[in-house]
Amino acid sequence: MATCLGLFPPSPAGNTFQPNHKSPPLFSSPKPYITPSRKSRYGIQSSKFGSFLDLKPESKPEFLDFDLSWFDPADRPRCFDVIIIGAGPAGLRLAEQVSGYGIKVCCVDPSPLSMWPNNYGVWVDEFESLGLVDCLDKTWPMTCVHIDDDKTKYLDRPYGRVGRKELKTKLLENCASSGVRFHKAKVLNLEHKEFESSIVCDDGIELKASLVVDASGFASTFTEYDKPRNHGYQIAHGILAEVDCHPFDLDKMVLMDWRDSHMGNEPYLRANNSKIPTFLYAMPFDSNLVFLEETSLVSRPSLSYMEVKNRMVARLRHLGRVVHPSTGYTVARTMALAPILADAIVECLGSTRMIRGRPLHHRVWNGLWPLERRCTREFYSFGMETLLKLDLNGTRRFFDAFFDLDPYYWQGFLSSRLSLRELLFLSLSLFSNASNPSRFDIVTKCPVPLVKMMGNLALEAI
Repeated sequence: MATCLGLFPPSPAGNTFQPNHKSPPLFSSPKPYITPSRKSRYGIQSSKFGSFLDLKPESKPEFLDFDLSWFDPADRPRCFDVIIIGAGPAGLRLAEQVSGYGIKVCCVDPSPLSMWPNNYGVWVDEFESLGLVDCLDKTWPMTCVHIDDDKTKYLDRPYGRVGRKELKTKLLENCASSGVRFHKAKVLNLEHKEFESSIVCDDGIELKASLVVDASGFASTFTEYDKPRNHGYQIAHGILAEVDCHPFDLDKMVLMDWRDSHMGNEPYLRANNSKIPTFLYAMPFDSNLVFLEETSLVSRPSLSYMEVKNRMVARLRHLGRVVHPSTGYTVARTMALAPILADAIVECLGSTRMIRGRPLHHRVWNGLWPLERRCTREFYSFGMETLLKLDLNGTRRFFDAFFDLDPYYWQGFLSSRLSLRELLFLSLSLFSNASNPSRFDIVTKCPVPLVKMMGNLALEAI
């Protein structure tokens, strides 16, 4: 049979959540109408908060002026080595990597030249190691984590915002130089046969390939799982604020702000936040521009979007601001995994091109998910299950101990580069460095997730 591979799917052994610096948000921010005000403490523009909650997202599509190599419907046969569904960061990065080996690639997307709407944040060292540091349009020399009103952690690790235009242009240029074809259409149907797969697009065009990679995102209808999924969800609401001034240090990016003093006059919100906490993520670009995002780190079921918006409004009211939109998540992990997946694909579809169907699927899958990576993924799933059981105070205590670890370990954890042995050492160090209440949390709330993780690790080892 031919195959459809989701890029980059969770391990088959279970769902995972990695509390890294940003994960894909499930929202599109509203764009409120702004009326100036000079009455707030920081001289920040404001408007009615009730109106803010009622606003709907507005779409302002932007397009790159770039000469792509388009698929010609008159071409026969309509067959490729690899079809990639989606022209987001994951899809373009994989197309770039695979086509560089001479593999015939077609990327299918409803709008390949559209600018990505998301506000991507990454650790600078991650993009340096990938040769993509020239795609950062803003960097901060330090990051900080506000545990509560009395404690702040300062992290000596630079952070950056990805220049969406720069990154997409660079990936498209590399795709064009390697002969990637693009087809502007939406994929409606996917069919597998023994040695090839075919897609049918909304323009009636049918394309065939030895391998189809689904890089269309979280909501894809093409990915099937071999067991029920029990996801942990991260949801966020963000705005890009144009202000007269703001209280954030320009040389520090706020990775997490767990303070809840802004909810002092809203007991209902504060009570809910104490059970399922959210934090502020902030990128101050200059004295008049700051990106703010209220984020639920993980919940099950997902925290309602309106609840997150209400908490953001409470925070904005505390600071005296309501303003202009954007979104964000990291692409560093995707950029790093694409070459690994490309190597596995090329090994099967390279010069001999003898490996097809189910053997192709297994080789590509195992190339992306070797045993060590599946085991470390189980560890991250254990971390997710633990965080799901912590309230606001427990979460604060956890991150207080976490960011006191040796930087090698907390940085490696957030960048998914620790081995299983190193992750086990991290756990022991975290427990030894934790406060007594935090240790109590771990002892009383971790046994069930721990047993589940050990069982899944045992199954992986068989």
